[in-house]
Amino acid sequence: MHALTVWFAWLSTVVGTPQPRPQFEPEITARKITDSLYVLDGAGGNVAVFIWEDGVLLVDDKIPPASPKLQAAVAKLTPKPIRFVVNTHWHPDHRGGNAALAGEGAVIVAHENVRRRMSVDGLVAVFATPQPASPPRALPIVTFTRDVKFHLGGEEISVVHVDAAHTDGDSFVRFGEANALHMGDCYLKNSYPVVDYNNGGSYAGTIAAADAALDMADAGTRIIPGHGSVSNEQELREWRGMLAAILEKVKALAAEGKSLEQVKAARPTREWDGKMTKSFVTADHPIEEAYRETTPGK
Repeated sequence: MHALTVWFAWLSTVVGTPQPRPQFEPEITARKITDSLYVLDGAGGNVAVFIWEDGVLLVDDKIPPASPKLQAAVAKLTPKPIRFVVNTHWHPDHRGGNAALAGEGAVIVAHENVRRRMSVDGLVAVFATPQPASPPRALPIVTFTRDVKFHLGGEEISVVHVDAAHTDGDSFVRFGEANALHMGDCYLKNSYPVVDYNNGGSYAGTIAAADAALDMADAGTRIIPGHGSVSNEQELREWRGMLAAILEKVKALAAEGKSLEQVKAARPTREWDGKMTKSFVTADHPIEEAYRETTPGK
């Protein structure tokens, strides 16, 4: 079967019915950050590629059908082996290459909740997408509860768990010398946030995660979102401000006794609707999640 046919067949099975659907560019493109750090975009979530004298560390590894293209893209940057893969969370567009890379000798590392979610059948309700349990080879074999550090080629790479945000297993990966921060899907550039609420995600937690990232960043930090081009402190601050403003607007409307449908009709996202040009969800999703947390039990 042609590669693109496989690509779209996979996409149709894992992406649910809400509009707009996630769209992934099938080709992988490398963007240089430093001589030792690159970002691979396309074919799923953004992958950070760190190269040191003895090998390669990846942050995330895209969707399953893209594994050969991912390995080829890394091989264009360096002939060194992929030694480690850090998963920022459990969604298949960020850990879909685990099995293939583990089969080549890579050590998969993630928060313990990533392994727990991957080990059983699940559902991403926001996209109405069932997720079958992963095969044993795809599971992280090194897990942590709060944080872990790699010391590779003079670079200190800090992997830091953030409390329930996009999911309950999110981690940031901070490259100290390169002054770069991979946020996984806790930050989606030019998109409304996606809150995987039935897998521990939280709207307020996504705001808190942005605050945590801003505490780690400065004006020179290159911020790698889960999807979208490499960003910076100011853009992240503006995105965080949007989330907080939507939450406050929804709170105010809910306090007036308005139902969810009435809140949606008031369009509290109006200010940003035309700016979220790469959004994975409609404006209804952040409204629903803000309302869910503002009116528990309803």
